[in-house]
Amino acid sequence: MFLKKIKNKNKGSMMVEIIIATSIITVFVLVSLSVAQKAITVSRRAVHTAEASFLLEEGAESIKIFRDSNTTWTNFTNLFNTSSTYCMPSTISSWTSVLSTSSPCTKIGIFTRVVNVANVNRDTISSDIVSSGGVDDPGTKLITITVSWPESGSTINKVLRFYINNIFP
Repeated sequence: MFLKKIKNKNKGSMMVEIIIATSIITVFVLVSLSVAQKAITVSRRAVHTAEASFLLEEGAESIKIFRDSNTTWTNFTNLFNTSSTYCMPSTISSWTSVLSTSSPCTKIGIFTRVVNVANVNRDTISSDIVSSGGVDDPGTKLITITVSWPESGSTINKVLRFYINNIFP
């Protein structure tokens, strides 16, 4: 009888060990899946950020080529209304029709790329660019290119701002 009690006691502890082992394995698998899911999300965001950076760079180069291909700075600046947002198409067949104010903008995959042009003011004494005051510099424009895309239920924006000058006076 004493041996039966020992055997029964071992059976119960064996069951507890199996339950604990199964719980540990389940927690390990769930944590591994969670880490894998986060890694995929971070990887996808990194890829999208890199693609957006390339689109920003392409947009900046397009603006420069667009400026260089116009016969005069006046022709270039007359095409832009500083209160409008311009869309850049995904394929550019003619540099003279790069920008349009059509709405909504053509998507490049999941990305939307828009361009804003702003006048630039300079300090009358130092000729430095100032955010307020100063006098208008007709030979310089502030270009802002924004690339946006949806990511995990929100919209991500990457912005590139640069000045473009009249290099052919």
